[in-house]
Amino acid sequence: MAGLTEDTNPVLDIDGLLINQEHNKTQEENNNNNSNSQLKDKSAVLGRDREENSSKNQNQAEIDMASIHRSGSRPQLDLSKAAIEGNFEEKDPTILLPNQSDDISHLALDIGGSLIKLVYFSRHEGQSIDDKRKKILKERLGISNGTRRSYPILGGRLHFVKFETTKINECLDFIYSKQLHHGGMDSCHWNAEAPANENAVIKATGGGAFRFADLFKERLGVSLDKEDEMNCLVAGANFLLKAIRHEAFTHMEGRKEFVQIDHNDLFPYLLVNIGSGVSMIKVDGDGKFQRVSGTNVGGGTYWGLGRLLTKCKSFDELLELSQRGDNRTIDMLVGDIYGGMDYSKIGLSASTIASSFGKAISDKKELEDYSPEDISLSLLRMISYNIGQIAYLNALRFGLKRIFFGGFFIRGHAYTMDTISFAVHFWSNGDAQAMFLRHEGFLGALGAFMSYEKHGLDDLMVHQLVERFPMGAPYTGGKIHGPPLGDLNEKISWMEKFVLKGTEITAPVPMAPPPGTTGLGGFEVPSSKGSTLRSDASALNVGVLHLVPTLEVFPLLADPKTYEPNTIDLADHNELEYWFTVLSGHLPDLVDKAVASEGGTDDAQRRGDAFARAFSAHLSRLIEDPAAYGKLGLANLLELREECLREFQFHDAYRSIKQRENEASLAVLADLFAELDSMSEETRLLTLIEGVLAANIFDWGSRACVDLYHKGTIIEIYRMSRNKMQRPWRVDDFDLFKERMLGSGDKKPQPHKRALLFVDNSGADIVLGMLPLARELLRRGTEVVLVANSLPALNDVTAMELPDIVAEAAKHCDILRRAAEAGSLLVDAMINPSDSSKENSSSIPLMVVENGCGSPCIDLRQVSSELAAAAKDADLIVLEGMGRALHTNYNARFKCDALKLAMVKNQRLAEKLIKGNIYDCVCRYEPASKANLL
Repeated sequence: MAGLTEDTNPVLDIDGLLINQEHNKTQEENNNNNSNSQLKDKSAVLGRDREENSSKNQNQAEIDMASIHRSGSRPQLDLSKAAIEGNFEEKDPTILLPNQSDDISHLALDIGGSLIKLVYFSRHEGQSIDDKRKKILKERLGISNGTRRSYPILGGRLHFVKFETTKINECLDFIYSKQLHHGGMDSCHWNAEAPANENAVIKATGGGAFRFADLFKERLGVSLDKEDEMNCLVAGANFLLKAIRHEAFTHMEGRKEFVQIDHNDLFPYLLVNIGSGVSMIKVDGDGKFQRVSGTNVGGGTYWGLGRLLTKCKSFDELLELSQRGDNRTIDMLVGDIYGGMDYSKIGLSASTIASSFGKAISDKKELEDYSPEDISLSLLRMISYNIGQIAYLNALRFGLKRIFFGGFFIRGHAYTMDTISFAVHFWSNGDAQAMFLRHEGFLGALGAFMSYEKHGLDDLMVHQLVERFPMGAPYTGGKIHGPPLGDLNEKISWMEKFVLKGTEITAPVPMAPPPGTTGLGGFEVPSSKGSTLRSDASALNVGVLHLVPTLEVFPLLADPKTYEPNTIDLADHNELEYWFTVLSGHLPDLVDKAVASEGGTDDAQRRGDAFARAFSAHLSRLIEDPAAYGKLGLANLLELREECLREFQFHDAYRSIKQRENEASLAVLADLFAELDSMSEETRLLTLIEGVLAANIFDWGSRACVDLYHKGTIIEIYRMSRNKMQRPWRVDDFDLFKERMLGSGDKKPQPHKRALLFVDNSGADIVLGMLPLARELLRRGTEVVLVANSLPALNDVTAMELPDIVAEAAKHCDILRRAAEAGSLLVDAMINPSDSSKENSSSIPLMVVENGCGSPCIDLRQVSSELAAAAKDADLIVLEGMGRALHTNYNARFKCDALKLAMVKNQRLAEKLIKGNIYDCVCRYEPASKANLL
């Protein structure tokens, strides 16, 4: 989509939009008369109109076509004042359209009989920082502007929201308040006073798209463009399975386990959609599917019979009843027939259900004599087991390995998923598994969104999507409570009302397990599962899906498919509780730092308190259901904390502390350089590694280190740490690294071509540790790229801060000065590589790139495009610090030489990871040859 393609019609690609020759000519003529005129033929700008088949026309014959139609109207492309950005000689230059309106549809709906699901798009705020420096860096790394992804997905968010269909007016109010039908309030051209677009169209699917078409036209002035439900369902499922890393999961005995899907081996699969009835769809590829079976016994059957038998008013109420039921009072078991004995000859245990509701035949009881809870559970299992059996038989019929279940009937309900899973497991003798999707309730709405011609999602890869979990609607399972939150103040007020009590949202539904075991559907269900299952309100946790097309997989990973960033396994509940306790204990100090960074105002204090409540609520939810937000690792927890800080507008809680520590460290840097320069080559290399390890003690994320800060100055602590550096370290590969750097005997190895240094903390860590190491590599003829966070996290240094630090350090060292100039880090001396001076063209550059994240850890499956480009010529990477070298990536293998350096500042981690103690050091060197063999 980003580059030109061969086609008989288009001649120009403007960030992915193809323009017809005739319309270019027409636009040129129109501009002669009116420079601000727009293209009149909208369909030619955006390509072909979608065709309708005759059967659909017949189905829609009785529908008001003024309200529901397949619109030929598409957004206009305004070429007035268009200009090429950057180098005119680029193959695919970026063309800016300054007058282009963003008023395109960013909303799609799935309007069902019970729920309305919305998927809507919002843009990321522009975060262009230091454009001149970044432009020169991109040119040096060979990154062309033409590689940018196509409009409209240059970065944005997909939001998932749901309403009860009976409260459709609240849904309409939500859409209107956010102006989603006009592109959203984040549109740079949105104007509350502007007249409504008479041709505005919203994609919709589900029966309600017909039923409520006139209401949407009346309230919002928009027409609903009806999309086929099956098409949307399959399109949504395909996108999620290919684009979301932890989307599919199994659910057995209350335990959720995520399944990694190989995108190259996804098709074919069976998609079982359980709505009022059940449809079973064989999916062979994108847009390739057929309905192969189904049953009229589905969610509507459960709800209808349940309502008649229990008088429940809602589907959720019926499900809640089932969680307290005991089906043995109603279902006839094998043991009831054979005097409590098994029928072992044919493999049936005494607790196997022989007949659902069978005891009601012989019991002299009326309906009111049976518990509604028992009726609901028996009914749920009867329907779920039969659906599971039919689904497996169809999978067997077509030779399908995967069965995915979704639809209104499931809606994240643990008991339902368990019963379906047991059915599939039983009838397949364990050969097949039932799988579910985290976003299963939004398949139709997402598929409708993808039916827009310019949705831009098709080419997005899994590494370009990041799911985040702000407070508000996503935290409550996508449900909206009251009007939408207009600003941060309203969000805090909402939290003070709902989250402060803590019980309404975070507490699991009480579920007492029935005594003994109840065999159901031909197999037994252990009663112990009851205490681990949760209701729909707490089981459905969908976040905001951030689309970041600039993220890429780190190209130096030895095997990206098997790469797992997290070292600590939080599936161990004891491990999970420990780290939750650590994070909770660190929270008060973090709030104090955050509030102080904003001047200690009343507003800052209120935001700080709200952050503490929000993060505590997240921890409460995750301790109850560790898989609520996807597969959980320590890196995910730490990133969640940083995202939560940013949500409450604490963008750099340690700003003043970092600045103070940088200044103190820079004051002694010249003396350190002089000391290093007086040493022999071998002694200097050891001293440099000792310096990196010693300086890594400065970590505000460690409680032990925070305590040290209260006992001495930064320089005193650094000297103390240096003095205690004694080999051998707990993990000590220094001799192997030294041999690679210095060689042995008379044989001198070639220096590395380029080194990527993943830096950690501000202050002594970067100034007295990593910069001297970078200086040594530069001295030896190795290009150096300092890799730092894109966003602040604790006291970690950021890519935006590094140029100023390097500039100050360069005042004390000609090596750093020349390298910084060559790498375009010194603002006053920045040079373009194409016209650099003779001196600088021969200098080894020192560069800075951002890593694409804002966490103390790093997931190398999602890094910035600048880092990915810099990595292509690198043959050495240095991972420094606990977060990047121990908590994550300790077991990672690379295609090049890798050096992992860290001081362990947590006793439990030291014991479990290296069988050592707090303040032990790790110097782990893995040559490229070794990495490639693994």
